[in-house]
Amino acid sequence: MRLLLVEDDRMIGESLRAALRLEGHAVDWVRDATAARAVLASERFDLVLLDLGLPEGGPRASGAGSSVAEPGSGTEAPGSEGLAVLRSVRARNDATPVIVITARDALGHRVAGLDAGADDYLVKPFEFEELNARIRAVLRRHTGRAQPLLAHGGVTLDPATRQVAKDGQPVQLSAREFAVLEALLTRPGALLSRAQLEDRLYGWGEEIESNAVSVYIHQLRRKLGPDFIQNVRGVGYFVGAARGEAAPTPASAPPLPPATDA
Repeated sequence: MRLLLVEDDRMIGESLRAALRLEGHAVDWVRDATAARAVLASERFDLVLLDLGLPEGGPRASGAGSSVAEPGSGTEAPGSEGLAVLRSVRARNDATPVIVITARDALGHRVAGLDAGADDYLVKPFEFEELNARIRAVLRRHTGRAQPLLAHGGVTLDPATRQVAKDGQPVQLSAREFAVLEALLTRPGALLSRAQLEDRLYGWGEEIESNAVSVYIHQLRRKLGPDFIQNVRGVGYFVGAARGEAAPTPASAPPLPPATDA
């Protein structure tokens, strides 16, 4: 998954980004409200982790294309800028899931965050395992799933334990093979272009190998069966929809360049 971390504390941000990347997520990180608003208005994420006590930032705050957005020239005193970011996202009908992560634990703060459009509210300090569980729960609700397992065509994937099985037999996958399979199993029948899959594998500043997606698809087909992942030439990849369902359509996302290896 591609996550946006909005956190001004460098130590917390570095720790969270490293831990989330170890879970196989592509994580982009910005450190002020100005950068957060700019990035959220121009790029798509599967989920946002949003601190409330953000500096406003300014013209020098980095946006897309930087691994970390530096604080701008605005005031650095924590305020309620995070809540303003959340309200701006919801005001333009952007339904991207948002989990607030903050030290503000008063009832009024929790109510305000949830009423402003947050999907969940987690108070610092917290255990990373709990954050992971909340991410999974929010994404299940967002995709309309009650079942925690992803399953299709004899293949099951457990996001919590990161285990995959084919016809009941365990299958060993690398972190990025797992990320590609999870993206495809989340919406069986939906076409994902190479660029969309790359978004789920790499954060800003990470070098993208030109044939990485093709390699991961090849490895998954070898482990799960040659016909499990299908492709539409020049468009993208998909896990076949169940019999009787509509033909695959491109997954909802901003326009992307056509895949060259599909």
